[in-house]
Amino acid sequence: MSSERQPLLHTDEGVENIQIVSDLPEEYLEYPDALPGVNHGKNLNWTSAYILSVSRVIGSGIFATPGSIVKSAGSVGLTLLVWVFGSILSACGLAVSMEYGCMLPKSGGDKVYLEYTYPRPRFLASTLIAVHAVVLGFTASNCIIFAKYTLFATIDHPTDFQHKALAVGLLTAITIVHGCFLKTGIAIQNALGWVKIFLISAMSLTGLWVILLHFFGGDTDISPGVSTISYSWNSMWEGSNWSWSLLSTSLFKVIYSYSGLSNINNVLSEVHNPVKTLKTVGPAALFTAGGLYLLANISYLLVIPLEEIKSSGELVGALLFERLFGSHVGRIIFPLAIAVSAAGNVMVVTFALARVNQEIARQGFLPYQNILSSSRPFGTPLGGLIVHYVPSILVITLPPGQDVYNFILDVEGYPGNIFALAVTAGLLVLRYQEPGRFRPFKAWLPAVWLRVVVCVTLLIAPWVPPPNWQGDVHFFYATYAIVGIAILAFGVAYWYIWTQLLPKWGGYVLEEAEETLDDGTTIKKLVHSGRY
Repeated sequence: MSSERQPLLHTDEGVENIQIVSDLPEEYLEYPDALPGVNHGKNLNWTSAYILSVSRVIGSGIFATPGSIVKSAGSVGLTLLVWVFGSILSACGLAVSMEYGCMLPKSGGDKVYLEYTYPRPRFLASTLIAVHAVVLGFTASNCIIFAKYTLFATIDHPTDFQHKALAVGLLTAITIVHGCFLKTGIAIQNALGWVKIFLISAMSLTGLWVILLHFFGGDTDISPGVSTISYSWNSMWEGSNWSWSLLSTSLFKVIYSYSGLSNINNVLSEVHNPVKTLKTVGPAALFTAGGLYLLANISYLLVIPLEEIKSSGELVGALLFERLFGSHVGRIIFPLAIAVSAAGNVMVVTFALARVNQEIARQGFLPYQNILSSSRPFGTPLGGLIVHYVPSILVITLPPGQDVYNFILDVEGYPGNIFALAVTAGLLVLRYQEPGRFRPFKAWLPAVWLRVVVCVTLLIAPWVPPPNWQGDVHFFYATYAIVGIAILAFGVAYWYIWTQLLPKWGGYVLEEAEETLDDGTTIKKLVHSGRY
């Protein structure tokens, strides 16, 4: 990582810090796979990239978070408003990620963008991303949802231990598949992605179908337990809770439900025609998820009484199916399908974050660098998978079961929002510093500024006391913000000790030296240079 930005050449392997070759045709710069004489070695085509994004988006969020969002918002109208505004904000974030990804088509996502945008203080951006990726780069939430829905369908009164054991088992199996069987893992996650799209489509459309039958006086014998609820404009807003603190946590959850829109940015080095693919995959995933989310929420709110949704916890999807299809089909078959959907989400998150961890290791920000950077013995980022596996297991097993899901989402969301603000503001900085830079895609400027304003608002809102000083979990209302800031503060302290204090005491400076491993992987070692 150079301390100064250099002109970049888009290559099949990513982005190299070398002078752009002026006689290359522009299409070679925009679509790196067109470069002559390049060994592509890509694993992801457009369909796989789409599934990687949409399967990451449609995970546990739409099946688990609506209950807590309704509880925080208090009314039907405000709930839908939160989802609409969160969707717009997610679209703004997608536009920012697309502009960055088209400029820097290399695996790593926000890590690459922050390093390029903020080269000073040296190593700070890389260290913070590394700490965030290792400490908060877990996929515990969807493992928990998989376990809850599976046991809801199969056992009457599952214990906390059974929930945790099943969640650990799922993550262990997925880590083994992705670590030892690359093509098999991609094929499985593609299949689960299509199952997931079909599932949420069926959930959304079936709920509306029952409502239409009820409205037109049709027969609803397939769902004798359903009693549809009708709302007037005034009643839709009854009980609205306009607390900034609670609404911010609700927006975090909506944004979490869209968090996979830029998942493809984490693995761009493995995508055929990365720039061309990025321009279409993200918007396709956004419109797919956004439409299905809206229909799903309408189904929840029309079929399930509001108070039941508020008390449903993470099982609101199961309640919908139980009311639509009765205790057998609704309580067993569809909850198991939701569990499969959550498992598919765990697969794509693990696939992408393992490669982010591998990129971090390649730049020397993790111990045992040679081992964690290598793709041996199976041609997979096995070291990155292990780095992802350990904190995920700890988060699943250590906290108490009650409220752990919502707390995990909030803790993930707050530091993530800090990075989102840094990335978005950085895009404005780059436009000012490099106005003539080649940008195959350019985000709409009002969307960029809207994201900046909302990010700042969401960072301030958790510190505003909610009614009765009680948040949506049984902790102090700003606990998740405190934990998130503490993790980043630890990263800053670690960076200062490692790159400033120890070199000063030891009379050396840190420099980067390239090394090629036995499997051909190029890494950057941080070595001591005795300049003092």
